[in-house]
Amino acid sequence: MLNFLCLCRSLATMMNSRRVQVLLILAVLAFLLIHLYFLPCSNNAPMEEKPSPVHVLILSSWRSGSSFTGQIFSQHPSVFYLMEPAWHVWVTMYQNSAKVLHMAVRDLVRSVFLCDMSVFDAYMSSQKKKSDLFQWETSRALCSPPACDSFSRSDIITAGNCRTICGKYPFSKVEEACKTYSHVVIKEVRFFDLKVLYPLLTDPSLNLKIIHLVRDPRAVFKSRENAVADLKLDSNIVVGSQRTKGEMGPYNTMQAICKSHVEIYKAGRHAIPSFLKDRYLLVRYEDIVRDPLARAAEMYRFAELHFTPALQKWVHNITHGKGQGAQAFDIGSRDALRVSQAWRETLPFQKIEKVQNVCKDAMELLGYRLIRSEEEQKNMLLDLLFAHNSSE
Repeated sequence: MLNFLCLCRSLATMMNSRRVQVLLILAVLAFLLIHLYFLPCSNNAPMEEKPSPVHVLILSSWRSGSSFTGQIFSQHPSVFYLMEPAWHVWVTMYQNSAKVLHMAVRDLVRSVFLCDMSVFDAYMSSQKKKSDLFQWETSRALCSPPACDSFSRSDIITAGNCRTICGKYPFSKVEEACKTYSHVVIKEVRFFDLKVLYPLLTDPSLNLKIIHLVRDPRAVFKSRENAVADLKLDSNIVVGSQRTKGEMGPYNTMQAICKSHVEIYKAGRHAIPSFLKDRYLLVRYEDIVRDPLARAAEMYRFAELHFTPALQKWVHNITHGKGQGAQAFDIGSRDALRVSQAWRETLPFQKIEKVQNVCKDAMELLGYRLIRSEEEQKNMLLDLLFAHNSSE
């Protein structure tokens, strides 16, 4: 009996000892887990988190120099760029107004920023190719690996060369390419209210910056006169088909565009919510063509991009050529300053007055001087030509 009691006591001691051992092991494991989770990795094997992509929206209107400005970003080797992807929304849902389409456009833009190109399934054929994407050839990223193997990422690639060689690739290459870049830049002309973008600016999955590009409404009006057929569908969506007709039709569209620039500017500059701080930049097209290198450098700093010597050379050459920029979306070498002011020679004063009447608030707010007479128009043109010739 005594031996039996001793055996029981020994077993109990062993069980208590094992329980203590188990508890000690669990405590050590918990400590190691906490240590590994909270402390940085060792110096021998540093673990660096991949920086979050930067998202840039070039917010503008038609015929405002936005295609050229988009190319300043598109040609950067760190940028995945798309030109007006919301064109697909408007073409598919053309019977709606711009205001009604804002939400669909915003959702598409968000998906593109996140490199989720399945959003195009709602607007394009299931058999779509990369070349079915609107103005795909203006994106250097879609003309170089992995979207196209014929060029290097560091090449300056023209749309014409890309269109000829890189159109055969599947649509899946668009998303694949997007995911390999540190910056995603979209140029869009189909937003008329900055407040529509507030959900994107407060979205934790995005690091969004907005470049608001404007141009003298008189220059925009003259340029639109040269592209009436190309802009007919868009104008109908902006103001309604009835208001695009007759002599006042073009001025009604300009009034809506100018009003949107005023509202966007005021929301971005004067009533800035905290989430807009350092994330809104106003740029005038006239300032870009007057000093291309300085303005490009400013936009690159804003977007956290390095302005390489190769890009500086390209920006200078593309703005100091002899071309007249006659074709819509054509980004060939041109005398950019002279082209930007060509409206002063060709737009009759009667039309200038009408544009100024419907866009007066925008012009005053954005720093564009009103012309009061034909004589003043001629004198301003002579002054401009003299200053331009003197600088050459």
